[in-house]
Amino acid sequence: MAKTQPPPVARQLSVRAIMETILQRGPTSRAELAKQTGLSRQTTTQVVLELERDGWLQVSGRVQGPLGRSAPTYEMNPASAHVLGIRLEGAVLQMAVADIRGDVVVETSEATDPRGGRAVVHQVGRMFQALITSASIQRDRVKFAVMGTPGVVEPKSGSIEIAPSIPHLSDINVVAEMRVELGLPLSIENGVKLAALGELWQGAARGVRNFAYFGIGSGVGMGIVADGELLRGSRGAAGEIAYLPIGGDPFDPAGFVNGTFEMAVNSAAMIRRFEGYGGAENQSIDQIFQAIQAGDTAAIAAIDETVRLVVLAIRAVGSVIDAELFVLGGSLGRRVELADRIRVLLPRTIPHPVQITTCHLADRATLVGALGQALDQLHADMFGVDAMNSAASPRQNMPTP
Repeated sequence: MAKTQPPPVARQLSVRAIMETILQRGPTSRAELAKQTGLSRQTTTQVVLELERDGWLQVSGRVQGPLGRSAPTYEMNPASAHVLGIRLEGAVLQMAVADIRGDVVVETSEATDPRGGRAVVHQVGRMFQALITSASIQRDRVKFAVMGTPGVVEPKSGSIEIAPSIPHLSDINVVAEMRVELGLPLSIENGVKLAALGELWQGAARGVRNFAYFGIGSGVGMGIVADGELLRGSRGAAGEIAYLPIGGDPFDPAGFVNGTFEMAVNSAAMIRRFEGYGGAENQSIDQIFQAIQAGDTAAIAAIDETVRLVVLAIRAVGSVIDAELFVLGGSLGRRVELADRIRVLLPRTIPHPVQITTCHLADRATLVGALGQALDQLHADMFGVDAMNSAASPRQNMPTP
């Protein structure tokens, strides 16, 4: 199913209209396609039959016509093309393949190779080959890949900067080496930004055009959607709230790597705060939250101070981007105890506080966002269709919001 020379503009527009309609509506007859797109019956029939011949469409059933005759309905052929989504973090490497309709076909996860660098690149390649082999997917049917990682991709070198949880990624051209390893086009995006896209397509922010996603866990990050589009900035670093001058001395060089705000509100900071307030040593975050439920004063003081700092960040960010919604994610951010306290405290800092909600996709948000962005690229390249505004977003095995 190799891509041919671009067809004439009129046919391109016809293909786009038909494919967009099928993506939006699902199985559709040729008569209904003509009605919905405004194309002539002859043009519709010609384009549909060509798309069926080339393997992009398939007959899904039949519908009864007004004169008693039945007509075939057409849907996307799920085997025609696939995309790969990757979530790479310090602790976990998660990967999934979705078909052209957005259904997740197969997925897997492993602990990230602690050696980092090229060892992780080879790990991604091995896992990808195992995935497509297990699902009997031909390698050339996987058209695009998107990977979410900590940090920011440096445009010139292709290295990933500001990602201390995975060693040696700044030593290699990750983009180029991943493309060679996988043998397909690949783009790399900050994982928190992809999590924002995941929540936009399939989670707590569906239908919201201006919102911010706060990821708070072992690290801190933010994804901003403005007027329905992901905001990246000139260097791809828009939303790096780890470096907000909140929670410590921004002139202290100790904060240059991880960031002043991140060092004050991440999971490790909350554990340190709990111990500093007199709590037991060597407690996990789960144990601290259990202590909060039990009314432990040190645990309550630790979460209240964390909430105070997060509220300051929400107040600062909200003043700049005028978001209507803040989605809280990450292993710490999605805790309801944190969100409830933020809702109580935030009105004390602003006359008209924005809506606060926890994420719906939990630790799958980045993976869903990666698949969605890969689908967007696939649909745009093949048909000129914007997947983000279509019904074809990853949905199989997704938790119901």
